[in-house]
Amino acid sequence: MKSRVEARFYGVVQGVYFRAYTANFAKQKNITGWVCNLDDGSVSAVFEGEREDIEEVIRLLKEEHPAARIENIDLKWLDFIGQFDDFEVRY
Repeated sequence: MKSRVEARFYGVVQGVYFRAYTANFAKQKNITGWVCNLDDGSVSAVFEGEREDIEEVIRLLKEEHPAARIENIDLKWLDFIGQFDDFEVRY
């Protein structure tokens, strides 16, 4: 089932190419949306696609990123909107 999730990642997630890895993993799974750094040191993202694919992207970020150390993730699952055509890194 297609879903949308607003995610916030906390921990060592800036200065370690977290946004680039997020975009790469999302594109591999045909997930659309965006990712950006926030001033408080966390990273915000919106993912749209198949729920299991979104869950896999989050798992990959937690387990496969060589430098990031995610301490906490806030997830807000929402209804799929189909708002995006691609996945982008926002600055």
